[in-house]
Amino acid sequence: MDFVTLLWIFFIIISFAPMIRQRIINTARRELLEQLERQRGSRVIALIHRQESMSILGFPLARYIDIQDSEQVLRAIKLTDEKVPIDLILHTPGGLVLAAEQIANALSRHPAKVTVIVPHYAMSGGTLIALAADEILMDENAVLGPVDPQIDKYPAVSILKAVEEKDINKVDDTTLILADVARKAIQQVKATIQRIACCHYSPEVAASLAEQLASGRWTHDYPISVEEGRELGLNINTDMPKEIYKLMNLYPQAGQRRPSVEYVPVPYSERPRLPRGREEP
Repeated sequence: MDFVTLLWIFFIIISFAPMIRQRIINTARRELLEQLERQRGSRVIALIHRQESMSILGFPLARYIDIQDSEQVLRAIKLTDEKVPIDLILHTPGGLVLAAEQIANALSRHPAKVTVIVPHYAMSGGTLIALAADEILMDENAVLGPVDPQIDKYPAVSILKAVEEKDINKVDDTTLILADVARKAIQQVKATIQRIACCHYSPEVAASLAEQLASGRWTHDYPISVEEGRELGLNINTDMPKEIYKLMNLYPQAGQRRPSVEYVPVPYSERPRLPRGREEP
């Protein structure tokens, strides 16, 4: 076999290797999801956004909640019997309000128990979805985020404040239009939060959540911890199944030449033993 033939075989193997690796990962994900469903007696849906590589070229793609996500989640909910609980594993920076609201509405209408599982973070639209759950299951270090609307990359509440603090005759028409849109957006998001949250929280708590999460109290990327979430009145549980962490490992970030975090991937129930040949000081 000549060198050119060997070179072609090498390139063919390299071309197919990512697809084979992805097929193996997809199979492992499906098996773990089925294992979780058997353990919890529920329909398990994973809505997980990672920065993934595109095809074999390796270009990173940012992921967020979009219409395609909402269509898929809504189909999964439709395929679930009314008596079967739903567990939604959520890991997202947020996304389109329309898509997040569709998912939240569908979950809030499901008669059986709905649990939103947040292993690391569910920001913005992800938090809106979490409000539709009977229970939010979070890791002790996981976070949620504010749901205040953003207009043209600016917080809606900041646009309003900028207009209110100036002489209206000195504000240009474009800014006034943005302020009008911002006012409507805040009202709409607050109304959406109250409608969704009222399915599982009292009207008083729902109104408080709408005010706290959508009024611009924090910056849009502010991390709301488990403790703060409970203070807001959210029903948060931290008894996270270990299988959730295994599942997250099957959604790796885009490949890098060297991982930025490394550790021995085994649980330590006690102080790890030193390697042979070394003694305690």
